[in-house]
Amino acid sequence: MTTSTMRGVLFDVDGTLVDTNYLHTIAWWQAFRRFGHDAPMAEIHRAVGMGGDKLIGHLLGTDRDASRDGELESTHAALYSSYWPSIRRFEGAEELLRRCAGNGLRVVLASSSSEQEVTVMREIIDAEDVIAGATSSTDAENSKPSPDILRSALDAAGLLAENAVFVGDSVWDVLAAKELGIPTIAVLSGGTSEAELRDAGAVEVYADVAELLASFDGSELHRLGEGRE
Repeated sequence: MTTSTMRGVLFDVDGTLVDTNYLHTIAWWQAFRRFGHDAPMAEIHRAVGMGGDKLIGHLLGTDRDASRDGELESTHAALYSSYWPSIRRFEGAEELLRRCAGNGLRVVLASSSSEQEVTVMREIIDAEDVIAGATSSTDAENSKPSPDILRSALDAAGLLAENAVFVGDSVWDVLAAKELGIPTIAVLSGGTSEAELRDAGAVEVYADVAELLASFDGSELHRLGEGRE
């Protein structure tokens, strides 16, 4: 099968395949406090899904010492790593990836987390034999809502945007995919409402990946796989 005919699905990881969004929220809140910033957890949570650099600017604005943003990101990463042993995959995550692969779709993890975090999450998801490619923060110059990480994910699997679907949990996921013309299937497991996800442009919304798996035959994923040549 040539690049022009291969079809695939890009998966966001945090909040979509693994239950980490609120752990990120707490780690960011603690990091902000250490640097003298009092950002409400509700606002932090709504920004999770952006790249760390964008999240800091989004929450703290321009009236800050931006020279310390790198330290702030590193502090968040260190705090978040303490939660790694307790991270779990969502029910149905492994099975959904396997179902997609069985339906003729290339499976790609489109994450902008660090390489070490992606390695940890891949072990937790436990579907390594069906993952055709994965990205990390080193694969994109600009973080979400920029579409750079999705471009890298497409390249990693030899896919064209018109032959792909993205599965994500945040408004930032939907906006990034929209820039490339990739339809997004959204899940509510990251804590963003259905109304917000649909307003951003999600073509389908499910409670979580388990519901998407149960509804697979009527979903965009099944239609994409059926359209393969």
